[in-house]
Amino acid sequence: MTAVHTTEPPRLPVRQKVAAAERGWGGVSPMLTRLAAERATGILFREHGTLHLADGLVVHAESPCAPGLETLLTAHGTLAVEVWRQALGETDDDHQAGHLAGLRLVDAGLLTLGAFELCRLTALYDAAYFVLAPSSTPGRFRYGTAPAPGHRAAVRRVPVAALERETLRRRDLLHRIWPDPVTDEAPLARTDLPAAPALTRRQRAVLAHADGVRTAPDIARALGRLAFHTLVDVRRLAAAGVLAPLRPAVPEPPEPPGPAGDGRTAPEPAQPADAGQPPPLPTRGRPPYDAGGPGPAQPAPGHGMSALTEPLPPDPHITLLKRLRDALEAL
Repeated sequence: MTAVHTTEPPRLPVRQKVAAAERGWGGVSPMLTRLAAERATGILFREHGTLHLADGLVVHAESPCAPGLETLLTAHGTLAVEVWRQALGETDDDHQAGHLAGLRLVDAGLLTLGAFELCRLTALYDAAYFVLAPSSTPGRFRYGTAPAPGHRAAVRRVPVAALERETLRRRDLLHRIWPDPVTDEAPLARTDLPAAPALTRRQRAVLAHADGVRTAPDIARALGRLAFHTLVDVRRLAAAGVLAPLRPAVPEPPEPPGPAGDGRTAPEPAQPADAGQPPPLPTRGRPPYDAGGPGPAQPAPGHGMSALTEPLPPDPHITLLKRLRDALEAL
């Protein structure tokens, strides 16, 4: 018996869980992942907002769909509106004015660094959820310089992987509550549910602002709350049947233009003078009478039916064919 030695097959690749966790879940924004890998500094512009990066880490996020840092600081009495506006007017950066205004208030002793960091990170994750939403337009990145030292060095920077994981977790949560994303952008209105379920105080406040005009971000801004938390309440209310989005009405198709192409409708056909009488019979083998053009003479009054029913002269072609047929039959 001869023993045959074969080479061992190659081992199957094993995914490194630690490396995968450091990279994040992926698939949210390949451009953002590449910028984080190259430790880029600048601003990423997307359809629903911007992300500010420093050495590949996210330091600030803005979105028109989410209330800004000023709403979270001034809505519930943490900071006076006049104080915030004064600090906002002293900044010279339009893209992250709220972020810099908060740092000025920390420097002036009007706001503690802990309160500012808590509100800043909460607003960052809230805005980043909308910035990283699926988009129909490509993003663009503008390279810039790193922020100046000082209190900015103590500001916590968020890794891109952590931001992507939190964004996907929030998407999954909203989908499990109510899978229809129309409630996130459309105007909301209350339904006429006869037996409404018991609602929490937060849900009743959201339902009170659903007037058929406001959207979920509008309600969040009016209540001074985070936009994502408002989306959670809105989807739960939609799942309970007490809230519904107003879908846009489908426009009716336009009427076809008239024969002249001037936008007017075609005129209706003229009715006979006497609807109770049948229309006149046409003459056999002759075109109908047209009063505006050449044609046969109009029959005299009183002799219309006799003129219409008089026999026509024989057709010479038919007569010739009959003679040929008779000649062939006689052969």
